[in-house]
Amino acid sequence: MPAERERRELLIATIADLLDGVRHVAVGASSPMPAAGAMLLRARNARDGKPPVKISILGSERHNFFTNGAVELFDCAAQGRVDAFFLGGGQIDGHGNINLVGAGDYPATAVRWPGSFGSAYLYHLIPRVILFREEHSPRVFVPKVDFVSAAAVTSDVPRRGGPHALLTNMALFDFDKARGGFRLRSVHPPYGADDIRANTGFDYEASASVPATPQPDAATLALLRGQILDELSECYPSFAKSMLEAA
Repeated sequence: MPAERERRELLIATIADLLDGVRHVAVGASSPMPAAGAMLLRARNARDGKPPVKISILGSERHNFFTNGAVELFDCAAQGRVDAFFLGGGQIDGHGNINLVGAGDYPATAVRWPGSFGSAYLYHLIPRVILFREEHSPRVFVPKVDFVSAAAVTSDVPRRGGPHALLTNMALFDFDKARGGFRLRSVHPPYGADDIRANTGFDYEASASVPATPQPDAATLALLRGQILDELSECYPSFAKSMLEAA
């Protein structure tokens, strides 16, 4: 379905824009759109003569220079050699805290999720963390998470990490570290500002007039539908196939 492909392409292009200027992007497992966004940035930089971008996609053989998986990712992050990463959560609150453990009163959570793994560690150390969650609903975006897997701000401990932005299937938010909250930057068509307010369980700042998220231009679409899908098929063959079938 073309509409679904266009939605994904807008998200991927927005991810590439959010990564602009970074030198090393790390992507966790099961993250095809963040991976595609990183690949798009790398391809654009190569085309435009900008500095090269290194991509480390866990689980990929072609797009990963790590030889010891997540252990080496954690080591690189501690050394300051990872510029950007992606995190999500079963819940994300208005202060940027994420919950990857479960919904309800811990430890008797009614719903269980995969677990925190290294989220708190990477959130603390990597300077440009992009929160990415396609579902945009009050059950995901809550006033306060039921369990803090990773805190966005720690006032008592200096940190170079924390959230840079939040991207969903409806909108893009910036994160203000000084204030400890989100600000609506743009809305993806066909949604409007009222749709975002109605589907977000936490409060956020917004200007009186919120612009639409820019659509990818023809040159970006050519890269996405050619080179990027070819590269993505190595580590995410099902996703790449679904994009081709939606054309």
